Amino acid sequence: VQLVESGGGLVQPGGSLRLSCAASGSIFSINAMGWYRQAPGKQRELVAGITSGGNTNYADSVKGRFTISRDNAKNAVYLQMNSLKPEDTAVYYCNANLRPYGLDNNDYWGQGTQVTVSS
Repeated sequence: VQLVESGGGLVQPGGSLRLSCAASGSIFSINAMGWYRQAPGKQRELVAGITSGGNTNYADSVKGRFTISRDNAKNAVYLQMNSLKPEDTAVYYCNANLRPYGLDNNDYWGQGTQVTVSS
């Protein structure tokens, strides 16, 4: 099982980016999916999560600016980030709680994608 992210980069304050993450491999089912981020010198924190049924939750710092969505047919999760601020600068990680065929549920992580917000 592999999670592959894309869409990071450098953007000016007030700009937008869209992150994508697709899970591949021998997957039986996917439960919750989410995005985390880790800034230099800080702990990894939850940015947004979405259940298999589409219920979402967000960190207070991104509410109203970020939107998480998923495409169950593609085993994919997305993060639309608007009104970006310098404090959003971090490595963003995709996470999925999923069950591979023949195995138990477990958490899987992407390799991370850098988001830098700077003028």
